[in-house]
Amino acid sequence: MKTIKHLFERVYSFDNLLLAAKKAQKGKRYLPDVAAFHVRLEENLLALQEEIRSQTYQPGPYHAFLIHDPKERLISAAPYRDRVVHHALCNVIEPIFECGFIQDSYANRKGKGTHTAIERYQHFARQYRYVLKCDVRKFFPSIDHAILKQEIRRRVGCRATLWLCNLILDNSNEQEEHVQYFPGDDLFTPNTRRRGLPIGNLTSQFWANVYLDRFDHVVQEIIRAPGYIRYVDDFVLFSNDKKQLATWREAIRERLAALRLTPHPNKTHIHQTTEGVPFLGYRVFPYHRLMLKAKSNRYRRYLRSMLASRQKKQLQPQTLENRLNSWLGHLRFGHNQRLEYNIFWHLCDHGVNLHRHPRGSWRVLEQQS
Repeated sequence: MKTIKHLFERVYSFDNLLLAAKKAQKGKRYLPDVAAFHVRLEENLLALQEEIRSQTYQPGPYHAFLIHDPKERLISAAPYRDRVVHHALCNVIEPIFECGFIQDSYANRKGKGTHTAIERYQHFARQYRYVLKCDVRKFFPSIDHAILKQEIRRRVGCRATLWLCNLILDNSNEQEEHVQYFPGDDLFTPNTRRRGLPIGNLTSQFWANVYLDRFDHVVQEIIRAPGYIRYVDDFVLFSNDKKQLATWREAIRERLAALRLTPHPNKTHIHQTTEGVPFLGYRVFPYHRLMLKAKSNRYRRYLRSMLASRQKKQLQPQTLENRLNSWLGHLRFGHNQRLEYNIFWHLCDHGVNLHRHPRGSWRVLEQQS
């Protein structure tokens, strides 16, 4: 496979760093560290440019915290100037890999996303009787650095750009402990191999697709599954032959082991497509889909927190309206009319004056006394 060279000057060019800063700023304009960086934007970008050009740039420490959404996850937030560098790097190297990704990989790619993946799932569900649903166990904590670096080198031949990739990867913070043994390992092998990507980095999201790209091609071109969809570490294969799916399950286990990954034992099953299969937050049937109860319960908790903030006058009507309409798209995509109706009246009962726009969105009008 052809590798691409002479990329480094494009990475640290001022125009690319400026574009990266605008992307990193999106949705975070008023956070203190973001605002401080942009007050002296040109000066900060020029300093960052010189550090990258001279290869003296060093990433800062991560801010790590736990979330429960619904299971416990360790989220790692890089300093803002490092996030600008992540965007600058991805601006240049992502198109090199993007052209080689399969069409049915839907995570963290332009024009893709969960809704598109679910619609594609339904397209296959209407054609095939069975689906093998798989999930990789502890995916991000299990990503092996040596294997990932090898996958990056397959397309990137610029030594300076590889230096920056390795620097970001080597300075990632320690992830949760997850020891796994694979054929050929001795007792100490898991402790000698660096692994784990910080959830929250743009580079981590992109490199997750790079890490599993060759696996995607194996499923489509060697296993030759007629229907295959992947979203991060969740993937499904379709067939009319249940025994064939069972055979593929074992082949997939072997292919994942080559990447030092294992399928989750409780989340890898063969289902009939007509029974409705949990996938990306919805129970998906061939012709309709319903939001999973866990997801709807999570939204109710989020709704209660917004109402509490409104009671304390910490939430502006426009902000409440934007957040409601953002979730409204997920509700309607899941054909959850009853849930939407209940939420509408729940908000009205708590003094939120709602009006339904002719185009379907909700408007928050003046607050009732």
